[in-house]
Amino acid sequence: MSELAPHPQFPHLFAPLDLGFCTLPNRVLMGSMHTGLEDRAADFPKLAAYFGERAAAGLGLMVTGGFAPNMSGWLKPLGGTLRWPWQVQRHRLVTRAVHSHGARICLQILHSGRYGYHPLQVAPSRIKAPINPFTPRALGAGGIERQIRAFANTARLAREAGYDGVEVMGSEGYLLNQFTAPRTNHRDDRFGGDATRRMRFAVEIVRRVREACGPDFILIYRLSMLDLVEGGLPWDEVVQQAKAVEAAGATLINTGIGWHEARVPTIATSVPRAAFTPITGRLRPHVGIPLITTNRINMPAVAEQVLARGDADMVSMARPLLADPEWVSKSRAGRAASINTCIACNQACLDHVFQNTRATCLVNPRACHESELVYHPATRPKRIAVVGAGPAGLACATVAAGRGHRVTLFEAASEIGGQFNYARRIPGKEEFNETVRYFNNRLHETGVDVRLGTRVDGAALHGFDEIVLATGVKPRDLTLEGRDHPKVLGYQEVLAGRVSVGRRVAIIGAGGIGFDVATFLVEPARDPDEAGAAAHWRREWGVDLAYTDRPGGLVDPQPDAPAREVWVLQRSPGRPGSRLGKTTGWIHRATLKSRRVQMLGGVEYLKVDDDGLHIRVAGEIHVLPVDHVVVCAGQESNRPLLDELGVRPDVHVIGGADVAAELDAKRAIAQGSRLAAAL
Repeated sequence: MSELAPHPQFPHLFAPLDLGFCTLPNRVLMGSMHTGLEDRAADFPKLAAYFGERAAAGLGLMVTGGFAPNMSGWLKPLGGTLRWPWQVQRHRLVTRAVHSHGARICLQILHSGRYGYHPLQVAPSRIKAPINPFTPRALGAGGIERQIRAFANTARLAREAGYDGVEVMGSEGYLLNQFTAPRTNHRDDRFGGDATRRMRFAVEIVRRVREACGPDFILIYRLSMLDLVEGGLPWDEVVQQAKAVEAAGATLINTGIGWHEARVPTIATSVPRAAFTPITGRLRPHVGIPLITTNRINMPAVAEQVLARGDADMVSMARPLLADPEWVSKSRAGRAASINTCIACNQACLDHVFQNTRATCLVNPRACHESELVYHPATRPKRIAVVGAGPAGLACATVAAGRGHRVTLFEAASEIGGQFNYARRIPGKEEFNETVRYFNNRLHETGVDVRLGTRVDGAALHGFDEIVLATGVKPRDLTLEGRDHPKVLGYQEVLAGRVSVGRRVAIIGAGGIGFDVATFLVEPARDPDEAGAAAHWRREWGVDLAYTDRPGGLVDPQPDAPAREVWVLQRSPGRPGSRLGKTTGWIHRATLKSRRVQMLGGVEYLKVDDDGLHIRVAGEIHVLPVDHVVVCAGQESNRPLLDELGVRPDVHVIGGADVAAELDAKRAIAQGSRLAAAL
């Protein structure tokens, strides 16, 4: 296919974008995402490998994780900065790795403001963030000027380091956004008050950066188009700011959605694909420079549709390129079915970052470990048996076969996927379908001999050089009077649709499975049309892209009535769901609260009978008059084959068969992949 001819499947996605002084080969931006590799000089070779692998796939433009222009802008103590000339050399490792593949990269300049997790934080006004224990110091006039100079200095050093441009972070509630929004800017001077004064800080930074770096340098401004907080910007001020930023010298405007303290989720898997892109399209008639849209765009057909309907000139994706570094080259080659799709789970990327550990990806454990987890071709191909086609077994089988081993995968069920087949039935977790599709395709590509509906014993595994047991978990038995009562159901039969569940249900167990089952039981049927699903979701969460009600794009949520009356119970005291994911747990709790699910901790389970579930809470006995009791009380490793085969060097146990903790696909896929890399 000629580089000049329109792409037959994705003509908008693979159209070049002329920026005047340079032309981008396609409309894909690898958006900024902090990985944890930005904060230590010793990690820059790993950061270079991470960006280099993605540049090789033909990305149009890339943006680094955020680098602070000074100490007050740190995300955390000793966080990544670019403020001194002696720091330039380490950044050249990154830019050379990217440029060696003909790609372009920008450095993101991010000042955390009151979101910085340290006592040096500054802000336009002395107002503490609700998600941070530190109270910021309000900047004086001199301090504001020093911050502006710091941004310009970092941009100048970025150019010296070989970056093709910078992205100035002006959204998501960070410092520049704190200046523009009435919520956090209570000043009454040149940098506070009306819209023109509140945006002066951001506009002056753009002007000084352009002045410092010249006309042939990409300058992206990340503009908050939808604050999603009370005291956010009204739409006319969003437009006014976009025009001012363009006039000050921005090359591109990127879309920012929501603040970290917003009550609305913006990137989790329950957010419909491309739910926010129409807001970027609404801004396009008001400016003359290209606009980038973002959030929950993870497959090329979605990106093409967004561009074709005129929502933006370019699409930004961060986590999808963590999940599959070859996203662009696979899309261009017409191999979308081969893409390892981001499922927006946040478990290994954002959750890791907020826990001060290196980011990676649940479906791609090589992400940010490119120079450490390497799948070298096998020097001596082996015959490998993998028993179990859940996440651990699938990862192990496909990586091993991809290295050149002869792999046979045995699965007792009639389909692959294991616990993923339950997860993908949960409303809001439909993206797990993509992971099952990816592994189905990968099994075919790597030539794994797949034997479904096949139970094996030790004798059937004779003759293999290596045996991998990935036989998963089984539900833990419940010790409770009445456990054999017809009211008592297991979560697997409920999620598989093998039983009809009544209108009133008690769920025993408030871990991830319990919350998933509750969601499954209370959610009404969803609109299968993506546009309809997005509109429905925005109504439920109170998102108003038309800004008809109040600034910030908020309206009162209108959740649907619950499909059932549900109680979620846990034996331990405290708030149910407290151990859910750091960045997504609050979403699950808020969703169930909106569905009027009742949650109780410190519950003693007494018995089940015709009257319902008898429990004791705080010394008082209650009877929940339920039609069914669904047991989600944990799992046990399912590994009878290990008892038969015995512990020996050629037998390996991975995934839930190894550790039956709360179902953990992140650990299972990583463990399976690392074992396969070592065999």
